[in-house]
Amino acid sequence: MQKPISITAVASISPLGKSLNETWKSYKKNTHCFNEKQFQKNTVLVAEIPEEAKKDIEALRQSDNKYKSLDDTVLFAIYASRQAVKQAGWKASDNFGINIGSSRGATQLFETYHEDFLKNNTAQTLSSPTTTLGNISSWVAHDLQTQGPEISHSITCSTALHAVLNGIAWINSGMCNKFLVGGSEAPLTPFTIAQMQALKIYAKETTAFPCKALDFNKTKNTMILGEGASMLCLEKGKQANALAVIKGYGYATEILKHNISISSDALCFQKSMQMALGDLNPSDVDIIVMHAPGTIKGDISEFKAIEKIFCNKTPALTTNKWKLGHTFGTSGALSLELAVSMLQHQDFIDVPYLENQRKPDKIQNIIVNAVGFGGNAVSILISK
Repeated sequence: MQKPISITAVASISPLGKSLNETWKSYKKNTHCFNEKQFQKNTVLVAEIPEEAKKDIEALRQSDNKYKSLDDTVLFAIYASRQAVKQAGWKASDNFGINIGSSRGATQLFETYHEDFLKNNTAQTLSSPTTTLGNISSWVAHDLQTQGPEISHSITCSTALHAVLNGIAWINSGMCNKFLVGGSEAPLTPFTIAQMQALKIYAKETTAFPCKALDFNKTKNTMILGEGASMLCLEKGKQANALAVIKGYGYATEILKHNISISSDALCFQKSMQMALGDLNPSDVDIIVMHAPGTIKGDISEFKAIEKIFCNKTPALTTNKWKLGHTFGTSGALSLELAVSMLQHQDFIDVPYLENQRKPDKIQNIIVNAVGFGGNAVSILISK
């Protein structure tokens, strides 16, 4: 069994809301968060943070003159990080570490700066420092005034769960006692939307449930992009104020056969889930929060991997992407938030359009999966 790590706080800002209470209330409703938005000459489905949350982000932007030039990815991260640290009762003097990743980084600013460069043949003064990947963790550290280590990275859509792995590694090494980890993403921009459409994986139809994640009978890809940030506070051992305990973790990378694909039975997920289980009996896992982006191949390959590992006792399966879309590097942390909430409330959040969905008899152990382009899978096992 791997050394336990406590999750002492979870906070986010996403299409579901800007607090754990708002998020849980949203999960209890069988409605999605998608709306139509115009990009260039096209109207597409996206999941944006709520209007009230947008006002809070704008207030944050105006609160400090230095923050006015920052991308939404940074502001989302600062907003969620403040909540998480306050919830955990951490102080700046604790010198906790920070690892906040992002698949895309300062997407809106980068596209804006580049468009301006093409027009004027000169770059704006702050175009570089405000678009670097380390921009997010650095500004969060500045805002929270911690002197601990700062780490930034992009490992596509498994970025946030890789941040969890980094936090665990630093804590277990004895180099840091506490780590703030998570992801932040603001990908609702013209070029990013166009990129996903070019891959032919973006949803095209407005239906009752336009993203059909976990529907293994769908004949079209239905991925939709969302935005937001999600943060977790990690501490060594089993803490009295723990919301959940990380009991296991696993990771794996596949040999690439195509730029965006994983194997038909997701060998990377098989390895990461097996590693996360450790010596725990697979039958003791009650729920798996799947990555399940709403694509035909992505959903089915992950399910086949689950069948391989769990054989005749498949746990209850769920995902949140039918509701808030795919938030790229943030998605794994938002899935962990869902898992922690289900543990806390002892209530399973299912997928409303699936028939005969298995419900768990109890909620004690949950695996959370994430994988990104390049077949880099992570699985995190949490328990009460």
